[in-house]
Amino acid sequence: MRRSPLDAAHRALGARMVAFGGFEMPLSYPAGTVAEHLACRRAAVAFDVSHLGTVRVGGPGGLRHLNVTFTNDLGRIGPGRTQYTHLLDDDGSVLDDVIVWWRSWDVFDVMPNASNTARVLSAVGGRDVTDERAVIAVQGPLARARLAAVFPDAAGVARRRVDSLEWNGVSCAVAGTGYTGEDGVEVAVPAAEATALWDALLAAGIEPAGLGARDTLRLEAGLPLHGHELGPGITPLQAGLQWVVAWHKPSFPGRAALEAERAAGPVRRLRGLLADGRQPARQGCAVAAGGSGVGTVTSGNYSPVLERGIALALLDPAVPVGAAVDIDVRGHLVTARVVTPPFVTARG
Repeated sequence: MRRSPLDAAHRALGARMVAFGGFEMPLSYPAGTVAEHLACRRAAVAFDVSHLGTVRVGGPGGLRHLNVTFTNDLGRIGPGRTQYTHLLDDDGSVLDDVIVWWRSWDVFDVMPNASNTARVLSAVGGRDVTDERAVIAVQGPLARARLAAVFPDAAGVARRRVDSLEWNGVSCAVAGTGYTGEDGVEVAVPAAEATALWDALLAAGIEPAGLGARDTLRLEAGLPLHGHELGPGITPLQAGLQWVVAWHKPSFPGRAALEAERAAGPVRRLRGLLADGRQPARQGCAVAAGGSGVGTVTSGNYSPVLERGIALALLDPAVPVGAAVDIDVRGHLVTARVVTPPFVTARG
């Protein structure tokens, strides 16, 4: 089991540690997941997301290679920008969803999910630099204001941009990205300096938050998680992410399968489910409408903001938004309504 460069800092704070993606990471701190979730929605929190991979691709052929490997088109952006994209299997299903940080004209940091770093490295080449840095996500409506007291230049990095900046004489990469639905940035800091930056952030009033809150926040924001809304048998079209496919590109893995699916229409679509009560559904729960099965829950939890159960589910495309459905939660039927995510929209 691998550990983050911030492992000792988490344990000193009394974090509950769990295995995730081959790492031992903090699930929550003594305040608890709900308090951490609400702190992100109302103020500012810091997540350690060092379990995510970083695969550095460089050289004059890097742009072309990434563009024939992933679904999106880096030609739509340019150096100093970030882009969300997919790596597909031949059947069109999503092997991984990644963020590309285009750091300079010939340097790209590809950020895969923790358990898929080796797979992405094999697909794109380059060098795995995951162990050389920590990544801290500072998120929330007050994230930039509080970060400005610690790392002013980082607080100014705009959404979907990435910059190389210095903090206390140390070179960092800072991207205007996140996974909560709130504003904020992610800072890749050399491993040896990570604890100093983490401590400075907490001293500035930014609260620590664990993977539990990160999951409930991304669910409220309607953001997919690999292994749930994306994975074997699930295509970008089924997940409602057709915008991540650059159809004008002549070639990328899985393109032919996606073309066929686009022509025929997806056999299922990702939708939101808003429960009538507080009980949450979980992955794998069956969904029915009018007594007939119409799909399966991919993720479900309790929404601390809405104080109701929420879920994402792959449903028969004939089921309309607004329809009433029943979710089978361990033999108990939970009534819900089909909605279009996000469930919660960030302020500002």
